[in-house]
Amino acid sequence: DDDNFSSAFCENSEKLINVHLFALAAKYYSLSSLGVCTPLEDVLEALKGDSEGATGIKPDEFMNNKKSHEVQAMSELVDSIANYCGIKQVIDIGSGKGYLSSFLSMQYNLKVYGIDSSSSNTNGAHERNRKLKKHWRAYQSRGKENLKSQSLEKANDRPGEHELNCKKINEDLLNNANSFQNQGQVIVQDLVPSCDFTEMAALETNTETEAGLVTGTQSHETKLSEEFLAVLNVLPVDAAEDFSSSHCNCGELCEEEKVQRKMTSLKTKARKSSQSNLYLPLTSCITSETELNDIITDLEDCMMVGLHTCGDLAANTLRIFTAKPEIKAVCSVGCCYHLLSEQFENQEECHDQVWGFPMCQYLKDKSWCCGRNARMSACLALERVAVGQMLPTESLFYRAVLQVIIEEIYGVTKSDRHVGKTFSKSSSFIDYVRRSLKKLELDDSKLPDSCIMDYYEKYKPRMNELEAFNMLKVVLAPCIEVLILLDRLCYLKEQENIAWSGLVKLFDPVKSPRCYAVIALKNQSCS
Repeated sequence: DDDNFSSAFCENSEKLINVHLFALAAKYYSLSSLGVCTPLEDVLEALKGDSEGATGIKPDEFMNNKKSHEVQAMSELVDSIANYCGIKQVIDIGSGKGYLSSFLSMQYNLKVYGIDSSSSNTNGAHERNRKLKKHWRAYQSRGKENLKSQSLEKANDRPGEHELNCKKINEDLLNNANSFQNQGQVIVQDLVPSCDFTEMAALETNTETEAGLVTGTQSHETKLSEEFLAVLNVLPVDAAEDFSSSHCNCGELCEEEKVQRKMTSLKTKARKSSQSNLYLPLTSCITSETELNDIITDLEDCMMVGLHTCGDLAANTLRIFTAKPEIKAVCSVGCCYHLLSEQFENQEECHDQVWGFPMCQYLKDKSWCCGRNARMSACLALERVAVGQMLPTESLFYRAVLQVIIEEIYGVTKSDRHVGKTFSKSSSFIDYVRRSLKKLELDDSKLPDSCIMDYYEKYKPRMNELEAFNMLKVVLAPCIEVLILLDRLCYLKEQENIAWSGLVKLFDPVKSPRCYAVIALKNQSCS
């Protein structure tokens, strides 16, 4: 109980005297021990319905293992919530380079708007789509080669049938081109599968050799075209260009290429007219006062998601969700707790500012404050340390000694500038200090190498103390994260228009330390 845990500290000096008891107390107050989380399996079971949009993309082909794990887990949950609420539009806040947005669009046929405040991130999303296009062409080229060899084999067995089938396909494509143009859809000579690139060769062979895919009913043709758009819509406008480069010897376009060129000219209309399977990256700074209608002109009933939304953006995502009637659900995974703004951290009053912490009225009434050091500790990854991924002790030691130097030599105790990842670029402690001072815009000419090394030698024997102190911070990290996450959950519980809200452990904490999602569904359309 609390009385037993308090004996971890000396009653008079308030110093830590029982590390084992301290660790037990920290574990007791972690999310995994408090029993306030809803198991992911229970949430998925409660939301279970028909997921018709899945098309079998493998995310690990286009992103690293960590991002693949996050995107796959979160997109499955988002799709389940969207189906349950009967919505097809998703707004991805802090979308970055569009990993989650593009996957939701391709895999689950959702219309996704990815909003990020950084234009470089939005440009990065376009660059990632360019890379997807490169994969697309490679898979398609590989499929064509397989198709060509298999078609030749079949032609040798039945020389007359192959020519007849090709002629029939071309005639039907020409006859049906206008009807598909009215729908803003695209037909390509080599009909492509929906999104499972790894099976392209086999599926293309089927579409070429079975004339029924072209000569059958128009509804079936429409389905194939829509499946093609599932990939096309997530790529840049020119992603589908140059599907065929073959020309007739006589210098005139063959019938296949006439159809090809006509159909590729329709793809822009297809992108504009298609009402689903869209991923549109947008650049905008999101605050609690943001009017989504100003950013998204065709805003409809939707849900809001955020994968590792930084600092106050996670809190503002929840505020926008509760305030906007169009947003029926939210799934938010926050990060960067050290960047949260705190209402009670400073003495000065700022009545008009919207703070990242606290959100709930309960903690506001208590004027609760964590402080930057505690929030920095909340960002540490206990589970990673537990499996042997130790803290970077040497870089932390460099940073600690640097702070002593700039305080004692330069008299600087606070700075808006950051050292950043200087350690990885430095060849020695002297090099590290000089690079850091330049970043902090401090004159390093008055600091000789011998003076820098004197500081290093003075504090080197205390490196073990620093490591022990940082390990205690790691042990305490889950408790501080609990406070921040429960504050957000309590804020949702205080709202009258919320039907259900909860915390869900969404990711493996070793792969992705910020693994908890805040989820909520509104009353009116998600009951």
